[in-house]
Amino acid sequence: MKIIETSHIAKRYIMGSEVIDALKDVTISVNKGEYVAFMGPSGSGKSTLMNIIGCLDTPTSGKYILNRKDVSDMSENELAEVRNKEIGFVFQTFNLLPRMTSLENVALPLIYAGYTKAQRTEKAMFALKNVGLENRAGHRPNELSGGQRQRVAVARALVNDPSILLADEPTGNLDSRTSYEIMDLFDQLHSKGNTIVVVTHEDDIAKYAHRIIRLRDGLVESDMVNPNPTKVVLTPQGLES
Repeated sequence: MKIIETSHIAKRYIMGSEVIDALKDVTISVNKGEYVAFMGPSGSGKSTLMNIIGCLDTPTSGKYILNRKDVSDMSENELAEVRNKEIGFVFQTFNLLPRMTSLENVALPLIYAGYTKAQRTEKAMFALKNVGLENRAGHRPNELSGGQRQRVAVARALVNDPSILLADEPTGNLDSRTSYEIMDLFDQLHSKGNTIVVVTHEDDIAKYAHRIIRLRDGLVESDMVNPNPTKVVLTPQGLES
């Protein structure tokens, strides 16, 4: 079943007298349960494509079907509702609220979804357990390492059982060892059936995905299955990739 379908989408920005075609003609599809990386250098259009797929923006032309819904021409309010139900976001900068505990940060999307406090606590604890951080539920972000903060962000992204986990440069602020841990976590989540889209400019990170879509100058340059996705190997000395 297709979760993401774009048909000839383009995105044009007009800045004064300058016209920028960030996306020119992009047709792709992502099936339920796939693990895909969007790759490309700065200015390739990958961030614009991520914003459209994440319902943070709409295309200038073309069509975008998300989980059988045409979201191409939705209003801001309609897009916000789709985002909350269908998409879990993980950002480079974690985007956690500093005065809230891990549990409160993870439970935040559930407030907008109308769950009771007891339901929010139960679901948030389950999400934290899924990322191995149930013992950090009462800690605030400044009491956590960078990797732990990103795990909390992943738990928050998953708490609503979204159709897609959309990660934008998820290891950009992490050291190599912690990056391996986060990519290992994504691998585990994918093996449980989650659909994952990672946006990155790093080859090393893209190689964890099972399919790599490369963009250049607003077009799809290549779309290839990765026959040998990188695996993180746990050893007594630590992590190897």
